Amino acid sequence: MLGVMDLPTYLAGLVLIVLLPGPNSLYVLSVAARRGVRAGYTAAAGVWCGDTVLMTLSAAGVASLLQANAVLFGIVKYAGAGYLTWLALGMMRAAWAMWRTRRERTVEQEAAPAAADERPYRRALVVSLFNPKAILFFVAFFVQFVDPGYAYPALSFVVLGTFAQIASFLYLSALIFGGTRLAAAFRRRRRLSATATSAAGALFLGFAVKLSLASA
Repeated sequence: MLGVMDLPTYLAGLVLIVLLPGPNSLYVLSVAARRGVRAGYTAAAGVWCGDTVLMTLSAAGVASLLQANAVLFGIVKYAGAGYLTWLALGMMRAAWAMWRTRRERTVEQEAAPAAADERPYRRALVVSLFNPKAILFFVAFFVQFVDPGYAYPALSFVVLGTFAQIASFLYLSALIFGGTRLAAAFRRRRRLSATATSAAGALFLGFAVKLSLASA
């Protein structure tokens, strides 16, 4: 179909890949839990735009350039790791403020400026773009399902990318609505909110370390 080979296998692999936890999905969940459905979808839009850019770059062969150029790969890799670390430290600072503050009014006053300055779309977009392993993965995965004899390979990439975005939309939507349920519990229990925020920060640090150790 349109130069795509073995579509059922691709879809099965895609579901497994989408369900794997990563910084994109974790950030969307965090935003939805703290700021609600609208902000969650704003962050998700950043992820989808970032994924679209990565798929386009992959189809254009940029991933192969990163794989072949160790210096360029290193620049992108450490820039991405640094950004994830910066996000992690921000989450941990917020968690520490929650632990120190018990009165609900004080917590909300401290959290409001941070929420206003967060810009979830931009942050999610940057998290998505600074992920060289994702670019390499898109190429390695997509190429296996594109018929080399098909006259319009770009159309094959569009079909594969569309399925990937649909799967991402469904998964992130589930996280967003699940996150709003968590928000109610977080508002009632400040210790729970601080613990969850600390855990999210620790996971982002883990993603940063994993990315910094990645090889082309």
